[in-house]
Amino acid sequence: MFKNVIIGVDEHEGGRDAVVLGRKLVDAEGVLTLVHVRPGDPHVWRGSSPAYEVVVRDDSQKLLEQVRNATGVDARLKSVAAVSPGRGLHVMAEASGADLLVVGSSRRSLLGRVMVGDDTRAALNGASCAVAIAPAGYSHDGKPMRDIGVGYDGSPESRHAIEVGRQLAGQFGAKLLAFKAVSLPTYAFSGGYVAVNGDLINELVADARNSMADLGVDAQAGYGFPEEELATWSALLDLLIVGSRGYGPLGRVVHGSTSLRLAKMARCPLLVLTRTADVESSASMAESDQGSSVVPVG
Repeated sequence: MFKNVIIGVDEHEGGRDAVVLGRKLVDAEGVLTLVHVRPGDPHVWRGSSPAYEVVVRDDSQKLLEQVRNATGVDARLKSVAAVSPGRGLHVMAEASGADLLVVGSSRRSLLGRVMVGDDTRAALNGASCAVAIAPAGYSHDGKPMRDIGVGYDGSPESRHAIEVGRQLAGQFGAKLLAFKAVSLPTYAFSGGYVAVNGDLINELVADARNSMADLGVDAQAGYGFPEEELATWSALLDLLIVGSRGYGPLGRVVHGSTSLRLAKMARCPLLVLTRTADVESSASMAESDQGSSVVPVG
């Protein structure tokens, strides 16, 4: 499905985790590019000699070759100088017209959750294409993609995400599932105390499942905060697809607290669709969705 995939790598294991995930998500005829962002301003190297710049660039190229050899991936190599890894990946993704940027998480917590460090957070914020995050240790996980989940809320944007998930499920021969988190709206408490009992919760969850009956997928629902419910559900998945409602200039994604919390808590690879994500169905959905192509969970 993804034709042009940029994978951010470094000297840490997270880069190899990202390579394994990127290799899975790229289309059979797609192109992978391993990118290492070396420190420095691409235009002005202050306080350093040209010889030092050559050494840094050569070391960066050697690192890329080592990662490619270690993972056995068929990929192009690109070393980029930038003031930060996030900035370098954004520039490379935009310049190459990438439709997916893949990064690794910084480390794994004691409970096996994805932990998002500064570099990963920077790659998420401001990206011009979809972003996928590989959990720590993913390069050692040989499990195939069997269960793909989509965060759903009934909006046109989330219906588009279902179509993205449907395409990926077809690519992997996987099962597609949708999950909707429900809770009482804030105005329900404006008149005073509201008793939230088991019967009310069961009714809300049942209504949520019924609202997804026309999707043609395994529909599930739960009561609670979206990021917490989706994070718990992700333990049963091989890929979780979500999106964000926050956008900066030119439609780039700017993640809010909900999306960032979910990125930290997800227990499987996380795919975040942005407004400019390049997928086959985006053109047909854009007219009715006014250019939006995300699952609004943030």
